[in-house]
Amino acid sequence: MSEVLKVPTMAECMAEGRQPEILFWVGSAGSYDDRAKKITRAFVKILNKANVDFAVLGTEESCTGDVAKRAGNEFLFQMQAVTNIEILNAYEVKRIVTACPHSYNTLKNEYPQLGGTYEVLHHTQFINELITLGRLKVERENTFKGKRITFHDPCYLGRANDVYEAPRALLQTLGVELVEMKRHRKTALCCGAGGAQMFKEPEKGDKDINVLRTEDALETNPNIIATGCPYCNTMMTDGVKVKEKEAEISVLDVAELIANAQGE
Repeated sequence: MSEVLKVPTMAECMAEGRQPEILFWVGSAGSYDDRAKKITRAFVKILNKANVDFAVLGTEESCTGDVAKRAGNEFLFQMQAVTNIEILNAYEVKRIVTACPHSYNTLKNEYPQLGGTYEVLHHTQFINELITLGRLKVERENTFKGKRITFHDPCYLGRANDVYEAPRALLQTLGVELVEMKRHRKTALCCGAGGAQMFKEPEKGDKDINVLRTEDALETNPNIIATGCPYCNTMMTDGVKVKEKEAEISVLDVAELIANAQGE
């Protein structure tokens, strides 16, 4: 029997007259995609383990509008954004954490001009903060110690927002052998899913972007390809399948690695 995860909503917190420490913005992928739901669960396990007072919007959360904006529908984006901002401001939300770099970028950089100003953190930044403050401990003796792991930088986390250290710092706490791809950090190659490309077929060419990026990863001879984005996770997983390497190489979000190292 699977364990029951403790996930309070902002409405419940408001009814109890308390303001949680953070709002966990789950995002569309983390809410509906079966694979991404595992990342959501892993992060919630970490939050519960560290006794973080958090809440989600639940049914009140709507898409940030990232996909609509990238696809060119600015009007739809603004409608979605303003609806979310009204709810967030009504709850007096100050600090938001999300496991999706697309939500992260939109909430952090595009909501302020529409009246929504918050401190926004990627989940790797927040987990790193928990470890630094001593609120979360990672066992050095864990199932991943000594494994060869390469980290794929999500475009909207890395190049768009200069967040490179937090995910790598977390991987280092696991005692793994972190091996960098030749294209990493500022020169990292996109997985092919950003800019609303996730929801359309690729243009004609001789190779899909995600396969090209997976080849970058395979050159490092990894046991695990680590990601920090649900879209990247899907694209890299598909790339590993194309290369018929799924039996020997796992694709896991950094939060899943940290949660599993806790024995959760």
